Amino acid sequence: MAQPTRDDQPKALAPALESMTLLVAAVIVHDQATNRVVLLQRSENAKFAQGMWDLPVGKSEPGEPITATAVRELYEETGLTVKPEALTVAHVIHGAWGVEAPSGFLTVVFAAYEWTGEPENREPRKHAQVCWVDAEAIPEEFVDTTASALHRYLTNGPQVSLDGWA
Repeated sequence: MAQPTRDDQPKALAPALESMTLLVAAVIVHDQATNRVVLLQRSENAKFAQGMWDLPVGKSEPGEPITATAVRELYEETGLTVKPEALTVAHVIHGAWGVEAPSGFLTVVFAAYEWTGEPENREPRKHAQVCWVDAEAIPEEFVDTTASALHRYLTNGPQVSLDGWA
């Protein structure tokens, strides 16, 4: 039964879009049988971190649930399909600021153990390559925040990282 509304109840506020923290999703596709993860290497044309390795990652669209962001970005970048209900939270990164995120960003890093498809570079303008990498041989030239999240996930370390905070 719906609760009756009263005139003295506070109304929902409009979103403060100009000051909102950017919401981002990243996915660790982990083949536990072979201990490999899917990584991408940013191209020389990428907006930031040119030539660096990274997880499949991307910004949430307005009104999009974070699990939908993860599923969409993973498919757009790698061609891999995961079901939202198959994602588990692996790590959370809270950055004080970032590229395209002057008001900060919150990245929810998910782990996926079930997927369909094989990794492919679906955004060759943005990425030099997308491939399986042995979890024991993660490249050193890696975006700092996602490298930390991946390392903490692989070593069962802390599940929250702060970046750029005093």
